[in-house]
Amino acid sequence: METFKGIPVSPGIAIGRVFIFDDFRQRVPRRVVADNQVEHEKARLGGAIEAAEGELAKLSEEAAERLGPESAKIFGFHQQMLSDRTVREPILHRIDQEQVTAEFAVQEQFRWLADMFAQMDDSTFRTKVDDVWDVERRLLRHLIGEHQSSLDKLDGPAIVLSRDLTPSQAAAFQGKEVKGFGTDLGGLTSHTAIFARALRIPAVVGLERLSEVAEDRDPVIIDGDRGVVILHPDDETKESYRGYIAQGEALALTLAELSDVACETRDGVRVKLMGNIEFADEASDVLDVGGDGIGLFRTEFLWLTSDHEPSEEEQYEAYTRCVELAEGRDVVLRTFDLGADKYTQERAMTPERNPFLGCRSIRYCLQNLDMFRRQLRAMLRASNHGKLKIMFPLVSHLMELRQAKMILHDVMEDLTDEGIEFDPRIPVGMMVEVPSAAMMASSFAKEVDFLSIGTNDLVQYTLAVDRTNERVQGLYTAAHPAVLKLVKDVIRAGRRQSREVSLCGEMAGEVEYSLLLVGLGLRTLSATPSRLPYLKRVIRSVDIGQCERLARTASSFDSHSQVTSYLRDQARKLIPDSLGGRSVDDAPA
Repeated sequence: METFKGIPVSPGIAIGRVFIFDDFRQRVPRRVVADNQVEHEKARLGGAIEAAEGELAKLSEEAAERLGPESAKIFGFHQQMLSDRTVREPILHRIDQEQVTAEFAVQEQFRWLADMFAQMDDSTFRTKVDDVWDVERRLLRHLIGEHQSSLDKLDGPAIVLSRDLTPSQAAAFQGKEVKGFGTDLGGLTSHTAIFARALRIPAVVGLERLSEVAEDRDPVIIDGDRGVVILHPDDETKESYRGYIAQGEALALTLAELSDVACETRDGVRVKLMGNIEFADEASDVLDVGGDGIGLFRTEFLWLTSDHEPSEEEQYEAYTRCVELAEGRDVVLRTFDLGADKYTQERAMTPERNPFLGCRSIRYCLQNLDMFRRQLRAMLRASNHGKLKIMFPLVSHLMELRQAKMILHDVMEDLTDEGIEFDPRIPVGMMVEVPSAAMMASSFAKEVDFLSIGTNDLVQYTLAVDRTNERVQGLYTAAHPAVLKLVKDVIRAGRRQSREVSLCGEMAGEVEYSLLLVGLGLRTLSATPSRLPYLKRVIRSVDIGQCERLARTASSFDSHSQVTSYLRDQARKLIPDSLGGRSVDDAPA
């Protein structure tokens, strides 16, 4: 039995078998296969070569027709490489003698070939290095893609392990026997972590080298409450975890009873609980658990889970469906938060060195106006079907906000000229995610209808901690006194300008933080739908006086460790079973 500790990003426990999810764009780890799998790996190699040869023959034919015979010769060289015995036989030999996977053997042979070409004196040969990499990627795509497609044929619960996952890869888990996943890289608030919570499956990230150690079909337990993954668990450990799963199911039944009651404190103060979603159909999940509406629709997931920019019509259909499923409740659509994500960086001609401080979110939209206008048109058209709000992300300058509003008004004029109906009084707001916006919240509040504090990025930019970097996860905390001060300042600024202020970062989903936020004056929290019953239970168990006293004390501390310790202690005293899970010491390690 071997235990790996990482960062818990989506709660829950799952017991199953390992499924390794490699990515041909990254280095393939060395993995040994069983004796009876060697011939299978050779057959996989043969199938990949055959598929690649078929692709290259078609490409060569198309190139000859469109660009002439000289261009077709490029693919001819690739075909020769695949058919060359001096290339194939070392790969087969490695699989046979070392009992490794076909993809690892291919990678090692082609790396050797690339090095050999690169060291030759003749420049003609040195220029062939790119061709070697192209053939390698083509083969790996077939080999790893074939392996990934076997997710459809799983015969039992699978725990996916990978070095890293993109949101689109995680999206492929929907409807399959994937019960949880773990990655070597990643942080608490990465898009993939957020997606795991949307899928309602346990997930742990920042596990360092787990995907290199584990093998397909290894028995495994993933504990998304404690951030633990256990390989080859013994019978006693399995039995303990089955008990924890049963406890969780019993608690879920109790929480379900709260779905039809109002979320208000014991002294009658109403707190709105909204849901954060990635897909339109999740709106019904929010209502099922008693949510008051959609506080954040992350619209960029329409883009990140497809191979193209969603058209105006595709967006309109998604937004309209969300509004209709919300059944008259508020729906807040955030414009695309793109730029720092892998999707756009991988497709950029020159990827940014530090995309989180680069052209992302509202900056990206303002530099891609055709895309931005298409999205605003779709949002405005959907506003004719229900209570819709538009929210701009990562605004740091007043001019950004004014420019975005000006474009919105231009789109409104276009729709009016075309005779297309929309809500001309649609509320427009912005996210407060950077310190400059938080410190100028009073100025911004005069120009918007509402403010929403996005603590995922606010913490990152306030503390200079990359929220996706597992090496500095210990420094990433919403409990830092500087973060709390900014949150408090934004709430006060909104109140002075009579503007509604909500908080839609992951901070809102933590029960101990919810008491603090209500005590600071927030009356609208937006979190992952699965967290809403826990928040409702906590809020209904306290009165405003208790929350305000807790907030005053927490605000007096000068270190995040003091704040965290105090909040957890108070949560346990006020609501003993409030934390919605076990502590790190409650289960075997």
